[in-house]
Amino acid sequence: MQRVALLGLGVMGGGMAHNLLRANFPLVVYNRSREKAVPLGEAGARIADTPRQAAEGADVVISMVADDVASRAVWLGGDGALEGASSGAVLIECSTLSTAWVRELAGHAQDMGCQFLDAPVTGSKPQAEAGELTFLVGGDVRTLEQVKPILRAMGRTIHHLGPTGSGATMKLINNLLVGVQAAALAEALHLAENAGLDTAQVLDILSNGAVGSTVMRMKGPKMLSRDYSTQFALRWMHKDMTYALDEAVRRTVPLPTVAAAREIYRMALARGLDGQDFAAVVEVLRQG
Repeated sequence: MQRVALLGLGVMGGGMAHNLLRANFPLVVYNRSREKAVPLGEAGARIADTPRQAAEGADVVISMVADDVASRAVWLGGDGALEGASSGAVLIECSTLSTAWVRELAGHAQDMGCQFLDAPVTGSKPQAEAGELTFLVGGDVRTLEQVKPILRAMGRTIHHLGPTGSGATMKLINNLLVGVQAAALAEALHLAENAGLDTAQVLDILSNGAVGSTVMRMKGPKMLSRDYSTQFALRWMHKDMTYALDEAVRRTVPLPTVAAAREIYRMALARGLDGQDFAAVVEVLRQG
């Protein structure tokens, strides 16, 4: 069995780690706050004190963290995973990051004699816990073949998109569309509320009509009930849309709809909704 190190035990990483243990992979885990690692230690994982320590002796090192800043922190520096990674190890970055940093990280991996895949995921906490994530992979297909058993322990579907950065780009495309849909749904429901319509009926008609989507079915009820218990925090949606816009600027591709929607999320951040589920974007409209 390949020896695996997993860096980051948040909403997604914790579920991924548990599934690796269930599949009997020898696992070392690292998290910035050690208390999140304790249940995994009790389940059979070894807990490392630093990313470097976690990576030492691992055949595969996986990172699942919040953003570029967190990713840099776990990979780089004297205590970073790159310092501990063995030559020939496969490094897999599953976080949703900017494509610029993903390509830079791939260069660092190559310099250290390691193989690299960017493999962000779609799905949220339930899929991570159930081992039903979808992996969007960029990098060498031969490297992907080496680690497929590990990815299959955590996910149901694996898509190879192309060379390094392709997975990261696909994830940003996915999330920008989710963010735009949620912002548009918020505007539609706000108009329905002000028009005095039965919003439950409105949502039912929309969800089962031509514009129906998973986003609508998941986030519409949360908007109506004002239940913003966090499945995916609003701050991360704003971050992902920002990374998508940065990539569009790099490629001189106009994304005016995404830019307009991102502004609504920025307003929501300014109103202290950053830790709420991104369905809370509707409150910007309700509060005027």
